Amino acid sequence: MSVSISRQSARTISLSACVALAAAATFASGAAVAGDTVDAQLKFAMQRDLGIFPGQYAQYLATERLAQSQGRAIEREFGSAYAGSWIERNADGSFKLVAASAGARKSSSIGGVEVRNVRHSLKQLQQSMDLLDASSRARIKGISKPLTGVQSWYVDPVSNSVVVKVDQGALDRGIDFVALSGADSGSVRIEETPGTLQTAATIVGGIEYSINNASLCSVGFSVTRSSTKGFVTAGHCGSAGAIVRIGGAQVGSFAASRFPGNDRAWVSVGSGNTLQPWVSNYSGGNVIVRGSTEAAIGAAVCRSGRTTGYRCGTITAKNVTANYAQGAVYGLTQGNACMGRGDSGGSWITSAGQAQGVMSGGNVQANGNNCGIPASQRSSLFERLNPILSQYGLSLVRG
Repeated sequence: MSVSISRQSARTISLSACVALAAAATFASGAAVAGDTVDAQLKFAMQRDLGIFPGQYAQYLATERLAQSQGRAIEREFGSAYAGSWIERNADGSFKLVAASAGARKSSSIGGVEVRNVRHSLKQLQQSMDLLDASSRARIKGISKPLTGVQSWYVDPVSNSVVVKVDQGALDRGIDFVALSGADSGSVRIEETPGTLQTAATIVGGIEYSINNASLCSVGFSVTRSSTKGFVTAGHCGSAGAIVRIGGAQVGSFAASRFPGNDRAWVSVGSGNTLQPWVSNYSGGNVIVRGSTEAAIGAAVCRSGRTTGYRCGTITAKNVTANYAQGAVYGLTQGNACMGRGDSGGSWITSAGQAQGVMSGGNVQANGNNCGIPASQRSSLFERLNPILSQYGLSLVRG
C-alpha cells in the first residue's frame, strides 16, 4: 500500500493535557477596546505571533473578506472539480486567496483568486475521510484493535490529502488504521507529531471557572437563551448539572453538555451576572465580539486563555476528527495558536471580531503548554461556535 508519510522533527516531550482557550469576556468588568478594524492589542499579538506588521493589515483583511464573501461562489464555479480554498502568504509578506481544482481550470471569474491544479477533488478526499470516520465509529471497545497512538485526521486542501496524525513512533498504527478503513491510500498522508492528544479541564473570555470545586476551565462566549444568561464552553469540562463557580462564588451550572462525539456545552448563570461581548486580551482590555462568521483555512485567528494569555495563529484545517482517549470527537477546527493546560472551553476569535469556537484539545509538552513546539507541528483544536448556538438555541452576545 502506498501511503505518503511526513515525519515531523522529533522532540522529547511527555504526554500532557491540552488545553484550551481562554475566553470571551463573559463576566468581565472594564472597558472594551474601542473599535477600529483591528484593535491595538490584537495588532500587537498578530505581529508577535504571526509576523503581520501594521502596513500589512489592510491587505490581509481584504483577503480575509474575499475568502468569506466569495468562498461559496468559487465552489459553485468549479463544480465537481472543486478541491478547496485557503488564504496563503507570499514570500514578500502579502496574502492571497488560493482555490484548488482537480480539473484543467487555469483561472476564476472571481478577481483576486489564484487557481492551483491538484490531483484529488474535495469530494474524493471527503470520501476517504468518511471511511476513516466510519471505521472509528464501528470499533467495539474490548474487541476491536485500539487506535492508541492515532491522534486525529482531516481533509487538508493545502496538501490535497487526508492527513492522519499519529504519535511519534506510531507510524505502523496509522498505516493499519488507513488500511482497515478502506480509504484510498493514495489520498492519505500520515504525519508523526509531538505529544499525545488529550483534553484538559483547567471566566471574560479567558477568566477561569471551577467545576464542582474539582477542576478548572475557561469561558467561551457570552450567550442568552430567551431571558436566561450564560456562556458556551467545552463539553469535556463538565456534565449537565455540574456546579460552576467564579472567584469562589457559585454563579450557575452546566445546562447541557456533550462529549465525546462533540465537545460542546453551555452554562446557565444567575440573572445578577453581567454578560459582556468581549474576549480578554490579557493586557487590561478586551476584544469586542462582532459576530460569528467562520474564517477560511489560512486566516489569522487569536485565542485568549487563563494559562497562556492572548495568542495568535492561523486556521490550519477544518472538519478534523480527534481520537481522544474518552472517544472520538468529530468536526473540529485546527489552529496553531499556542495554548496551555487550563485553557479548555475558551474562545477563538478573528482580527475582525468574528467568534470562531471554543477550545477542545491539543498536543502539549511536559511544561503544560505547546508554545515551545514549532507552529507547524502544533495541533490546537476547537469546537465551532455556530453549531453550538444552533443545537442549544442560543444567541451570541455581540458588541
